[in-house]
Amino acid sequence: MKAFRSMVLVSSDPTSIERGAKDVFQALQAEISAFGLENEISLTMVGDVGRHDAAPLVIVYPEAVIYGPVKKEDVHYLVEEHLYKGRIASSFQAPVKELSGKIAWLSSRKGTLPAEQRIVLERAGVIDPNSIDDYIIHDGYQALAKAVTEMTPEEIYTTLEKSGLRGRGGAGFPTGTKWKFVHKAQGDKKFVICNADESEPGTFKDRLILEGDPHSIIEALAIAAYTVGADEGYLYIRGEYSIAQERVMIAIAQAKEMGFLGKNIFGTKFNFDLHVHSGAGAYICGEETALIESIEGKRGEPRARPPYPTTHGLWGKPTLVNNVETLANVAPIIRNGPDWYRSFGPASSPGTKVYTILGNVNMTGLIEVPMGITLREVIAIYGKGMKNGKTFKLAQTGGSSGSIIPASLQDTPMDFDSFAKAGVALGSGALLICDEDTCVVDLTKVLLNFFRKESCGKCNPCRIGNQRAYEILTNISEGTGKIKDLDDLMVLSDNLYQLSNCGLGQTAGAPIRDILNYFRAEVEAHIRLKVCPTGICPMSGKRI
Repeated sequence: MKAFRSMVLVSSDPTSIERGAKDVFQALQAEISAFGLENEISLTMVGDVGRHDAAPLVIVYPEAVIYGPVKKEDVHYLVEEHLYKGRIASSFQAPVKELSGKIAWLSSRKGTLPAEQRIVLERAGVIDPNSIDDYIIHDGYQALAKAVTEMTPEEIYTTLEKSGLRGRGGAGFPTGTKWKFVHKAQGDKKFVICNADESEPGTFKDRLILEGDPHSIIEALAIAAYTVGADEGYLYIRGEYSIAQERVMIAIAQAKEMGFLGKNIFGTKFNFDLHVHSGAGAYICGEETALIESIEGKRGEPRARPPYPTTHGLWGKPTLVNNVETLANVAPIIRNGPDWYRSFGPASSPGTKVYTILGNVNMTGLIEVPMGITLREVIAIYGKGMKNGKTFKLAQTGGSSGSIIPASLQDTPMDFDSFAKAGVALGSGALLICDEDTCVVDLTKVLLNFFRKESCGKCNPCRIGNQRAYEILTNISEGTGKIKDLDDLMVLSDNLYQLSNCGLGQTAGAPIRDILNYFRAEVEAHIRLKVCPTGICPMSGKRI
């Protein structure tokens, strides 16, 4: 995403539109162009910004200054004073007013632009991914050299613990602690594995990292191996990611030739070899023990835990498993230190997070921003507002295994602890943004259809529970559901979470729980009134 000096947001809620927001937007476009600021100022219309008393509003970052109500005749003065001359457009000199009140999602951002801050993606799109020389020029393998020649394994996992890095695969487990567990585990042989089986619908962040910066993962795996005492590792890559596999293979060959893999790395006694294993299209292999089973040549099914892979992993040996995004944070932390890393994001969840933005927004794609950003900011700033001026209804975070987040939680900081306190989950990083025309019954039915097909079938709660939940949702969507079905769905959701063998089944009931918590009236309308409020489900061709 292009870096601009300032961002200008124009409110486009119904009240703002009625009072001339589109005229204000067009006037801003013309004036910004007239002053030659097109390459410095980003301009967009956004939906509900949380304040309606002085619509339409014009908000300017990074100062977080709010002007309103703004008329098109005020725009020339506002652009000249604030955007061109760089000073607040005083209400004493023009009709436009700087508002003294706060907008919740701006109050903590005063003086800072929530722009992309790239740690994981710092080289993606900058270097030639097939050139190890480009990687080295951009600080590549400096962290590995520092780790194996200047640091003890204890110092490395302690550094990660101090940094506060938590797993970016969805669980949010402290990375340094996991490394310490494997380091302390007893075993004559240990392994490290990168989980790049990115099969979560809507998620493609790991693919971009592997395709754009493959050496960063190789370097991180080598550091991990040195830390835990492993001499062999695996990169398990989703089979459909052919370009990523090709570039990783090239990077491994280059690293071996340069001496960053193989024997006596950096002249030490540390040896490390790395293999690539291609997945075969099974979503369940994203679960770490099913992935291990797959590498061993077995059917991809989760193992019973405990014991955990940290003590009994690949071929029964202590094994460290991290996902791509987690590993991509390692080398920058080793180079720059834990205090540097903690300067990004909130104290409880430091660092940045890579998100894929999909759905009913004007701009989709991938961003890397500090932990703690809110959904409202993501939609307004990076999604460029809701498509066609529609109202934001919900977001699904983390792909199919994530939570359904209602509009009432869009100002909750997106970090592990804040979301957990709100009763929802951050997940892997996919953000599906849905507008007012989304039917929650239809959405949940689609998700349960995915889970019932991707379940490995090993445990009864998941195999039977997902199928039964899908059948109930199908009945509700077709107008044959009963109120008792809602109680049955809650029991199924709870059983899936409590009794399933792995994360697939444990998270499959989350959408059911969320729609009954936040959108129960809409679900009941399908049952009691035999209508779909959005007109999506086959029982109804009209809205109410």
